Amino acid sequence: MEEVEVVVAHHDCATLRVGDVFLKIDADQARTDVEVEAMAMAPIPTPEILWRKPPVLALAALPGRALGRLGEPSTVSSAAWTAAGAAVRKLHDAPLPPRPGRSVDELASSLDVECEWLVTTGVLPKDLVEHNRKIAETVLRPWTPVFIHGDLQVAHVFVDGDEITGVIDWSEAAQGDAHFDLASLTLGHREHLADVIAGYGTDVDLDLIHAWWSLRSLLAIRWLTEHGFDISMPGGEIDVLRSA
Repeated sequence: MEEVEVVVAHHDCATLRVGDVFLKIDADQARTDVEVEAMAMAPIPTPEILWRKPPVLALAALPGRALGRLGEPSTVSSAAWTAAGAAVRKLHDAPLPPRPGRSVDELASSLDVECEWLVTTGVLPKDLVEHNRKIAETVLRPWTPVFIHGDLQVAHVFVDGDEITGVIDWSEAAQGDAHFDLASLTLGHREHLADVIAGYGTDVDLDLIHAWWSLRSLLAIRWLTEHGFDISMPGGEIDVLRSA
């Protein structure tokens, strides 16, 4: 009998692995609708959908291993990171998905709320929050929307050798700023940013990537805390903010 591995589980959803099958359980079927539609549109490899019976989506496991894990050194080659950059560029050059991402006004409002929470609760020192807020505000400007994954952390990109075998977890896919995906991919793995850009090509603003690192970290800490994740892990969100 196959063992059941809990890949991730929190209040919103859970992902289980049974042999070569991933079972995603999500009470919000709108997120699953977005994921299924995005995988059908994406011009890069994605998991095969085996079946769907709400609230469960069954996906075939991807070959290879994750590009890395937040808080741990990546053990894959620089060429694999470069291939990831090329895959991201291919996604960003694809036709836009129908779902609009968060607007500049929505991001600015969220930044206000989360920075106030971080300071009033004492989770982070006021000067650290204010410093990163100034950096983060750089992204609050108009951008040309592209097809973004929306949660392109290293654990969602799978490689076999130097080749990308697929990208998982598309429930946040939307129209958005290309720099957000690049920042998400390299958050906690800044040493591989040059490799990613080498694969991605031109039209990259390093200041915007740094700003998205700060913004993503500031917006994520409360959610991560409330869902039982370790925000103080080496290379995690607090380290990112301290190194900004």
